Amino acid sequence: MARLSVWGLFRRLKTRVWAVKRIARALKLFLPMTRDVLKGDFRPIPWSAFGTMALALAYLVMPFDLIPDFLVLLGVVDDVLIVGWLLNRVDTQLADYRAWKSATEAATASSHTPS
Repeated sequence: MARLSVWGLFRRLKTRVWAVKRIARALKLFLPMTRDVLKGDFRPIPWSAFGTMALALAYLVMPFDLIPDFLVLLGVVDDVLIVGWLLNRVDTQLADYRAWKSATEAATASSHTPS
């Protein structure tokens, strides 16, 4: 197994560009939600979304997998399935935030529209 080092983590991330892109798409909504939670604008705090996102990121960068990566096809499929499943859970856990964000943006747009 690869040693747990900064360079090793970077190499693991580099080989999983597909997962990093998918996480980046999830972060487009996750990061604004985090900002709104920290500012106190959005309540209740979706702790499950925070935990699931942390778990997905940890599984992606940790050298320990259910199926080792030296089994090339199975190791990659393992990562795709687990990280994809976790990101889908994050997406469903952010449904309340999406609805709140849409309502907030609609209210802001209607208040700026000249009558």
